[in-house]
Amino acid sequence: MVPFSVLDLSPIAQGGTVAEALHRSRDLAQHAERLGFKRYWLAEHHNMPGIASAATSVVIGHVAAGTSTIRVGSGGVMLPNHAPLVIAEQFGTLEALFPGRIDLGLGRAPGTDQLTSRALRRGSANSADTFPQDVMELLAYFGPVRPGQAVQAVPGGGLGVPLWLLGSSLFSAGLAAALGLPFAFASHFAPDHLDEALEIYRSEFQPSETLKKPYAMAAIAVFAADRDAEAQRLFTSLQQSFVKLRRGTPGPLPPPVDTMDGLWTPVEKAGVEHAFAEAVVGSPATVQRGIEAFLKRTRVDELMVTAAIFDHAARVRSFEIVAQVRDIVNKSS
Repeated sequence: MVPFSVLDLSPIAQGGTVAEALHRSRDLAQHAERLGFKRYWLAEHHNMPGIASAATSVVIGHVAAGTSTIRVGSGGVMLPNHAPLVIAEQFGTLEALFPGRIDLGLGRAPGTDQLTSRALRRGSANSADTFPQDVMELLAYFGPVRPGQAVQAVPGGGLGVPLWLLGSSLFSAGLAAALGLPFAFASHFAPDHLDEALEIYRSEFQPSETLKKPYAMAAIAVFAADRDAEAQRLFTSLQQSFVKLRRGTPGPLPPPVDTMDGLWTPVEKAGVEHAFAEAVVGSPATVQRGIEAFLKRTRVDELMVTAAIFDHAARVRSFEIVAQVRDIVNKSS
């Protein structure tokens, strides 16, 4: 039985507001809970006019307060942007408010451009180079408070908030293996090293107090609708957004279009198709075939699904179809 989970960037639809995006995230989480998804993770990005989840821990609290059983967390917090103590306090607070339901997924990238990254840290020397040390510091803050410990996370100390390492390359796979932590790969936009990262993580895994054996999750984009053509049309919103991002002109999530012809160059089209090579787009039958093939190839322990769909009702419907496919796939496995 492979659990399915949700990754949400809280997309701001063109013509919509941040408040609407955040309320839609909470509503989608409520649907995800009812549909039996295991986790609902939100992602940290900055200086992105189409993403409302920059203050990730705040949005996690908003979503967790509107749900009751689904795990809620970060996919992820970009640790180079923050002092580990600050993150320990934020997620310690969340764990105190919603015990047993909070996950802390950590990324090594800044989740933004270099100028914004410097603005976030005010010139601090901390960077991706210190990621392993920062992870160890976070683990210590969540561990039992030691006698004479000079700096404590309050709240946070002793709460054991689960840490995940996230990656789109090989580095975090090796680090997660060395530390005995669960690992999630961002194949929803960076598919190149997925298979190699999973192999490194599994082959190099060292059992820890957290995990006795490796636990790997992968994220993919899934755009599902009642008909293939309808799903392909919904997918054009993400395709347009990616083209604009690569042009350096990111904006709100645009409405879907009947065709991408004239909206991208051949080079841009190739870039989009490469980035979303693992995406599954189509009717229930098409989605089932795609997900079955992905699970068979990767043997992941959990699948995380994301979909930036302009119309909220269509987005909810997409996840309803994914839940139906999950039940069919798990029943036949």
